[in-house]
Amino acid sequence: MLWYHYLFGAVLIIASIIIVAVVLMQEGRSQNLSGAIAGGAETFLGKSKGRTIEAKLEKITKWLIIAFFVFVLAAFLVFLFIG
Repeated sequence: MLWYHYLFGAVLIIASIIIVAVVLMQEGRSQNLSGAIAGGAETFLGKSKGRTIEAKLEKITKWLIIAFFVFVLAAFLVFLFIG
């Protein structure tokens, strides 16, 4: 195996571990009874959703997954054409 096989493999493993960690840091969508009771507060506080930690984690997750997909596609093309 060539050196870039190891490089692509290491980067993909590290990126997947980071994605899993960021996803696990997010809260679940259903908050059971407390979410039902405080549901009215979400509409009032919805204006500042872009500044909350949860919104930032969602944006980070989205960009990490896009970068991961692009990197996997690049690795596939390199392995396909270069070998």
